Amino acid sequence: MAGYGSKRASSGAPQNTQAKKQESTLSKILNFELTPSKPSPKNLTVPQADLLVFFRQLSVVLQSGVPLAQGLELLSENVTNKNFGDCIYDISKELSAGNDLSSSLKKYPKVFKPIMVGLIEAGEAGGILSKVLERIALLVEAQAKLKGEITGALIYPVLVLVLAISVSLGLLIFIVPKFKTMFDGMGAELPSLTNWLLITSQIVTTPGFAIGAPVAVFTFVFLFRGFYSNKEGRLIVDKLILQIPLFGDLILRSEMAAMSDTLSTLTNAGIPLVEGIDRCIGACSNEVIRRALRNSISLIEQGQELSYALSLAKSIPRLFISMVKIGEETGALAFMLDNLANFYKREVEETVSKLTKAMEPMIIFVVAGIVGTIVIALYLPMFSLIQNVG
Repeated sequence: MAGYGSKRASSGAPQNTQAKKQESTLSKILNFELTPSKPSPKNLTVPQADLLVFFRQLSVVLQSGVPLAQGLELLSENVTNKNFGDCIYDISKELSAGNDLSSSLKKYPKVFKPIMVGLIEAGEAGGILSKVLERIALLVEAQAKLKGEITGALIYPVLVLVLAISVSLGLLIFIVPKFKTMFDGMGAELPSLTNWLLITSQIVTTPGFAIGAPVAVFTFVFLFRGFYSNKEGRLIVDKLILQIPLFGDLILRSEMAAMSDTLSTLTNAGIPLVEGIDRCIGACSNEVIRRALRNSISLIEQGQELSYALSLAKSIPRLFISMVKIGEETGALAFMLDNLANFYKREVEETVSKLTKAMEPMIIFVVAGIVGTIVIALYLPMFSLIQNVG
C-alpha cells in the first residue's frame, strides 16, 4: 500500500506541474486581453477638469508643508483617472530620484502644455511654486470656461440645423411619395414648386442617394481635414471664420481673452516677453492670431515695442493695442494685460448671451420656412383643383 501511494505521488507531481503551467499561461493570456494597454507618456491625454483639480490640490499640499514628492504620491492614490494617477505617481518617483518638477512634466507633452511647464520653471526658480500652481489652476479654469461658452454658442444652431434636415428628409422620404401617388391619380397640372418637391423626393429615395450622400460627406470631411492640417489652408479657413457675422467677433474675443490671460500670467511669473509670446502661440487656436504673434516676436527682438509689433496685424483689435501701449508706457504691462483678459472674458459672456437670444427666433424662422415650404408645395395642387371645380 505504501509503495502504491508513493508511486501515485511521484507520478502525480509532473501532472500538477503541467496543470500549474497551463493555468499560469491561461492567466497571462486573460490578463493580456482584459487589461487595457497603458498609453505612452507622449500620447497620454487628460481632461481639463482633472488637471484643474490636480493643480489646486498640489498647491494646497505645498502650502501645508508636505514635501512635493510625497504630496504627488498622495494625490496619485486619490485620482479617479487611473492613467493620470499612474502619471502622477511616475512624476513623484522622478522627483524622489532628484529631478525637477518641470523636467518631469515635459515627459507628458499632451497633459502638461508648454505654458504650464514654463510657469513651473519660473516658480521653481523664484521659489513661488505654490503660487504658480494656483495661478495655473485659475488659468486652466478660465480656458475651460471660455471653451465651454464657445461650444455652447455653436452647438445650439448645429443641433437645430440637424433636426431641421432630419425632419425635411423624413417628409421627403415617407410623406411626399404618398402625395405623388394621389397627384398622379388626379391627372392635374402641378405647380412648379410641387414639381420641384416631387423631383427632390425621387432623388432622396433612390439607393444612389443613400450611398452617395454619406460618401460625399465623409469625402468632404477628409479633404477638409487635409486642407486644414496645412498651415496655409488653416490660415485661409481661420480668416474666413473671423469674418462670419456674430460668430467671428465671438471667436476673436475669446482668442484675445485667452492670449491676454496667458501672457499676463507668464509676465507676472517673471518670464521674458519674447518667451511668453512664444508660449502664447501654443495656447492660441486661430492661425491668424498665431501668425500675428510670430511676426511680433521678430520685431520685439529688433527693439520694437509689443504694441507697435501687434499694430501691424489687422486682426488684432485697436483697443487691445492701445491698452497694451499704455501699459508699456506706465510700466504696468502685466496689470494691463490682466485687465484686458477680464474685459474680454466679460465681452465673450455678453456676446454669447446676445447671440443665443438672437439665434432663437432666427432658427425658428428657418425651421418653419423649410417645413412650411414643403407643406405649401404639397397642398398647392389641391387649392388649384378646388378652384377649377368651383
